[in-house]
Amino acid sequence: MSVFEIIMLVCFGSAWPFSIYRSWRSKSVAGKSILFLLVVLTGYLAGILHKVFFHLDRVLILYVVNFTLVFTDIMLYLRYRRA
Repeated sequence: MSVFEIIMLVCFGSAWPFSIYRSWRSKSVAGKSILFLLVVLTGYLAGILHKVFFHLDRVLILYVVNFTLVFTDIMLYLRYRRA
């Protein structure tokens, strides 16, 4: 388990709740890019798969939490993109 990996995931993951809250409250996704969100989601999925197949440890939890947050942001994007 790498402390640097944990710090990276916590720092990146701390932005998603704010992004989700902003989209949910304003019902707007202005300024968001679905392509960016999908790239980030793919990165977290790659991290999850690496942990499952090569180096299983508790950091997997942070990858899953971040993946879930980005997935939620994508769902809000799809819901409010035309609003």
